[in-house]
Amino acid sequence: MSFMQEKLHFPSLVIILLGPPGSGKGTQAKRLSQDYHIPQISTGDLFRENIAARTLVGLQAEGFIRVGQLVPDDTVLNMLFERTAKPDCARGYLLDGVPRTLYQADQLSQHLGVGTKLYVLNLEVSDEDIVKRAMGRLVCRQCAWIYNRDLSPPMHDRICDKCGGEVDQRADDVPDVVRKRLSIYRAQTQPLVEYYRHQGVLAIFDGHQSIEVVYAELNRYISVHFAS
Repeated sequence: MSFMQEKLHFPSLVIILLGPPGSGKGTQAKRLSQDYHIPQISTGDLFRENIAARTLVGLQAEGFIRVGQLVPDDTVLNMLFERTAKPDCARGYLLDGVPRTLYQADQLSQHLGVGTKLYVLNLEVSDEDIVKRAMGRLVCRQCAWIYNRDLSPPMHDRICDKCGGEVDQRADDVPDVVRKRLSIYRAQTQPLVEYYRHQGVLAIFDGHQSIEVVYAELNRYISVHFAS
């Protein structure tokens, strides 16, 4: 274990988005990141950036990923804490997909300063609704912006509104694969809900609502509590 412990500051705002895959975390995370001017940090981004840069932790992660194994908690945490020590995280950051385990959550809690305002926002969506959403989900291959074929399609067929990249369905957005992802989530990440509930920092939102309604509720909650 070699977590980066030296910090010149503590961030004032940290937002963690919880919810099963397909609950809309990615869409809401992008909007919150833009509106609160804090970087969005996801496990996938951490892996890609470190592997591309050939960092020590990136090479460690790549070795596990190559053989189909989960990247160990300590490797994930080292990548996370190196990332959050960068200047753009000075006032805060938003975590999407991390922490994934109770161990990661506990280490993160110890890492944060006493003055940090932590908000854990959990989007609740039923498994069957997530399977339906996955069948209609579209993702930009270039900027990863997420659309839905029925609820929020791009203005022009297969063309991203944000960057002009190609929009298509992910190969793993099929019912059997989605249900397997949900099963893993329930077993591994669902316990985080109780962990953060016990800490008194958890807020639960109905993710079945429209993107706009969910975002308005998230934004209102953060604005009210952050100002207090």
